[in-house]
Amino acid sequence: MGSIDLPKSPMVFHPEKRSAVGSRNSLAQESRDQQAEVDNLLAEEVDKVMNHVKAKLPKEVLQNIEVMGGLKEKVYNYFNQNYQNMFNRYIVTTEDEMVKKVRNFIDREEMKVLTRYTPKEISSLLDEVGGMDRFNTGEIEKSIVNMYGHLQGHIQRGVNDLENLTNSLLRQKTDVGAFIRGENAYSVVKCAFKDSLQKPKTVTEVKLSVNILDSELISPIFHYQVTVEYLIKDLIAKNIIDVIDKEIEQLKDDRIDQGLEELNDSEIIFEKMKKVETHTSDDQESPKSNRYKYLAKSLMSRLEGLRAEIDPEEFDQLNIRENLKKIIDLENIRNRGYNTAINSITSILDTSKMGYQYIENLKNGRELIIREYEETDAAILPDERYAIKMKYYDNAQLIEDRKAYDVQLTSFEQEVQHLWDVLQVVYTDSKFFKRISDYDDLAKIYRNKIRKNIKMKTGDPVYEELDKAWDEISFVKPAETDVEQRNRTYLFEKDKINKRLIIMKEKLQKMYGYKYPIQRRVVEERLDFLEQEFNKFDYMINPYHIQPGLLLDVDITSIKRKKATLDGMANVLNEFLHGVSKGFQDAAFASFSRRRSTVREDIDQHFATDIEMLEEKEAEAANSSKGQQYLDMLNSPEPSATINKVSTKKPARKRSTKGVVDTPKKKRGRPKKGGNGLKSL
Repeated sequence: MGSIDLPKSPMVFHPEKRSAVGSRNSLAQESRDQQAEVDNLLAEEVDKVMNHVKAKLPKEVLQNIEVMGGLKEKVYNYFNQNYQNMFNRYIVTTEDEMVKKVRNFIDREEMKVLTRYTPKEISSLLDEVGGMDRFNTGEIEKSIVNMYGHLQGHIQRGVNDLENLTNSLLRQKTDVGAFIRGENAYSVVKCAFKDSLQKPKTVTEVKLSVNILDSELISPIFHYQVTVEYLIKDLIAKNIIDVIDKEIEQLKDDRIDQGLEELNDSEIIFEKMKKVETHTSDDQESPKSNRYKYLAKSLMSRLEGLRAEIDPEEFDQLNIRENLKKIIDLENIRNRGYNTAINSITSILDTSKMGYQYIENLKNGRELIIREYEETDAAILPDERYAIKMKYYDNAQLIEDRKAYDVQLTSFEQEVQHLWDVLQVVYTDSKFFKRISDYDDLAKIYRNKIRKNIKMKTGDPVYEELDKAWDEISFVKPAETDVEQRNRTYLFEKDKINKRLIIMKEKLQKMYGYKYPIQRRVVEERLDFLEQEFNKFDYMINPYHIQPGLLLDVDITSIKRKKATLDGMANVLNEFLHGVSKGFQDAAFASFSRRRSTVREDIDQHFATDIEMLEEKEAEAANSSKGQQYLDMLNSPEPSATINKVSTKKPARKRSTKGVVDTPKKKRGRPKKGGNGLKSL
């Protein structure tokens, strides 16, 4: 083998030869083939996906989508493309960070030349105690964390893209399931897909509303106008809940140590309620009340009514009130949660290549408006666009919004009813010279004959005297309970308005056909206006369905065959919800993972007697094996009682009896031969 086959010198340049300049192969890898390893990795992942698809889909669908042909090739391309993108991003990020670290390392090594006349140990010692800027690993650790954070973000984003593309490929359509993932589906208030009014065949419009409750926010959000007293009370209340939780955990541990049964979910709730009174009280007047255990009443009274801003004429830096407020402001409790949500959504939009040209941050109102384009006229906007409105609602705001929603729906009912009356009069006038135009005319003609020939013989009341509950537009509405009165859905009223609009359109067509007199044009113009406005109103979110918390309202317009904005916004929303919301937590499911009985050391239930009995029978028990003892125990008449009865008797000596099972001291029935090891049982 010549020297050319071993290009170890930096003077050799080649893209494939090992350890050459510009080579992608290294001698450190010996005989490993990088390309074959990558191909093997991709082939394995593709085979997993294909096996999963074959197992889930029926044979008819598999034949139609050509599993062994186009689908497998597309999945392979998705994996290959995303793998290359993630690997390239990781390499670029690593190279940038490593160049900085190597440069700093060389600078520090060059500085050591100045201490060449000093013993090496002393210079190293001086460098180590030289301060935060000398041999401090904090910055390097931060850089490494940032590197892994960026890498994880790129990998997660690539996996999300792959998942969305795979789901849409298998579905062959766009629906809510492809837009937002299952773990966040509970937060959806409303999601609607509809065709665009301007371009119904090629463009679709999506309305998505997500409600994140106060209890689900990782960092709580407060209104800017909330008082300092409220913030402090909220901190105290959270601290009280944490203290109670710790006491309950200690209580559960003590019960397990004593051999008692664990508390169930209901008992835990009641135990928590019992402990509330030890930390707080309804007595607001007494300074010795439990509610002032954490902050004195004298300090709390000084903060009464103090909001985010103090009148400059009353501001005094040496007052107790101002200094208490300053402590709260330095912690930034008032703005922390809202600013975190703003930074999260904007940074995710930037990194996801979902740029925006218009943003309005109404900080005091806790509202954020982001639009991809500044223009609001849909007629001149492109077909790929989005708009986001994020707002924090408290209970007082929702109450006012519900009042406005009630008034607006009542106004629609009045306007539609008025147009209905006008059209009814016009329709009645159009029948003036006609004897029979509809069913009502025919019934009116035969009304007297029906009374004489039928009703007088049977004694039944005539049709005109009956009470009519059905208006022939919508079915009879059931009586409202307290649930409907407090949570109005207005589905019945909206359906009735919508049906009236449809009936009026049909009646106009029946009355005039292809004629367009002034009456028809005026009525149709008014009808179109009410229909458009009602569709906008129906497209809005019903405030009765919103709970206090953060509301994310997203309007997306996307081309049906492209869906670029839809796919991009799906990743943005899921990443935002993951970073801002703790998610839904079911206490019943979570309680199983917290049970200590599944991790106790004595869960295998060792069979033994009390300490004193073991010492008395030690010599006799030594002659019998543990296996024989176990067989004798199983052969006893009451094995279940022996196993389930846990000893709570305190031992005579200071020795641990945790986990020792108490057994009956006298065995019933005749003992078997050969079982002399546990005759006392």
